[in-house]
Amino acid sequence: MLNWVKTTASGLTVLPAAAMIDPTTPQSVALITHGHADHARSGHKHVIATPQTLDIMAARYGQNFAQTVTPLAYGERMALGEVKLSMAPAGHVLGSSQIIVDYSGQRLIAAGDYKRSSDPTCQPFEIVSCDVFITEATFALPVFRHPVPSDEIEKLLQIKHLFPDRTILVGAYALGKAQRIIALLRQAGYNQPIYIHGALRKLCDLYERHGIELGPLLPASAGQAGSAQLDLVGEIVIAPPAAYASKWAQRLTDPLFAFASGWMQVRQRAKQKGVELPLILSDHADWPDLLQTLKQISPKEVWITHGREDALLHACDKMGLKARALSLIGYEEASE
Repeated sequence: MLNWVKTTASGLTVLPAAAMIDPTTPQSVALITHGHADHARSGHKHVIATPQTLDIMAARYGQNFAQTVTPLAYGERMALGEVKLSMAPAGHVLGSSQIIVDYSGQRLIAAGDYKRSSDPTCQPFEIVSCDVFITEATFALPVFRHPVPSDEIEKLLQIKHLFPDRTILVGAYALGKAQRIIALLRQAGYNQPIYIHGALRKLCDLYERHGIELGPLLPASAGQAGSAQLDLVGEIVIAPPAAYASKWAQRLTDPLFAFASGWMQVRQRAKQKGVELPLILSDHADWPDLLQTLKQISPKEVWITHGREDALLHACDKMGLKARALSLIGYEEASE
């Protein structure tokens, strides 16, 4: 339908703007949907993103992650040649955006990664009409129906109550998932200190600078300098998944392993990771929310990026929506 957007090995190119959306290799102009490493890479000459995403990239890659940057807040507009560019919330993580591109009387929206469930750490997904909607398909199979987030947090609190002599270790991705769990715990009335792995501190501090209150957070090694054992019995500890197999985790007293991910709905994945408490908590839209989003937007055409493309193509056909798979590579599931 659109002849001014081209799929290349590095991602999607908006030809009249000479810019790429979430490119996988360094580019002259990069339009970035959010701060996860498979979408936001360093080395571009010029990066355009929300102020929050730019701060996240600076925290991860250093202040010189790009030669120049342009912050574009939700609702603001800017021109790239004859192209009009704006951003709308995607509900994925702090600063995540749908990139809205208007050109020659047509509108394309690249939603990036998005979700529709509640999240106190980022603005909710916004419905914006368009001609072409580019959707992810991470959980685009009918089997994926994510539970209410507050119910999963209640499971976590119940486990803590049932096993007061163990350390509750929650594996969560450093950007977005960890902060969401903390904020949901606070919403559930858990006001005690939460212990965090050192790898989470920088991004938790960044979230708080952007007005996301996380309550008392203590380092997971608090008061244990020189000790071989981390005495955090009965506490909730949050760490990145990579810390599970580290010497740091081995120092915890009888840890009970929990893991927060949409993939925890797949029992085999939980078993493979040695997870005792699978928390089905996703930062991506599940199957019903993907379909609901497409119905609400009702675009003339749907383009499907990384994930389970075939099932969503079939669903679009049944809904009377023209659709095609872009089969982009280089975008991972690790952030789940």
